[in-house]
Amino acid sequence: MVTGSKDTAPSASAAPADPDLVETPAPAQKDDSTTIELSLSELREVAGYAVACARPALAIFERECPDDRRPRAAIDAAQAFADGAKRTKVLRDNAWAAHRAAQETRDAGQAAASDAARAAANACGAAFLHPLAKATQVKHILGSAAHAARAFELAAGDDPTVAADHIAQSRILAKPVVVDVLRRYPVAPSGGGRVGELIRQLDTSLR
Repeated sequence: MVTGSKDTAPSASAAPADPDLVETPAPAQKDDSTTIELSLSELREVAGYAVACARPALAIFERECPDDRRPRAAIDAAQAFADGAKRTKVLRDNAWAAHRAAQETRDAGQAAASDAARAAANACGAAFLHPLAKATQVKHILGSAAHAARAFELAAGDDPTVAADHIAQSRILAKPVVVDVLRRYPVAPSGGGRVGELIRQLDTSLR
């Protein structure tokens, strides 16, 4: 449930969990100190930001898997939500499909393609950002950008300067409303390997 304005989000089950990025949704709590204000229009802005960060990495995935449209479909579904579509099972289904694409490419040794697919899956996951003041929710906002940065880094031979460039671009893409939403949450949590590190770098740069 999203609170804050008359433009509120419909009830929906959580998107599929990227085990590195998305926690299982907590039940609603009565203590108002655990919640934040989050309108549907703000949620759409967050999803649109995730799409903008994830979309450039599609080229990495589709170069490796030219006939696999699952990540692109996930990004298109997230963009549709950002543009005004309802938050429905379509988002969950496309997120799951992109997540499976990430697992398959990872298992095939295509690490850069796997992170590109995770970026797409997390763009759908951004639509399920919860109004709970938990650090783990930051991953819903910045996960797509971090996975895309990691995809570019890996595609360039694990060059950290390439990831830094994408993080810098992701910072530029963040509109004031996205930054305002981010600042309502605690700082990004520890852990998460290289992707977690990239999330924290972007989080720090936007606060």
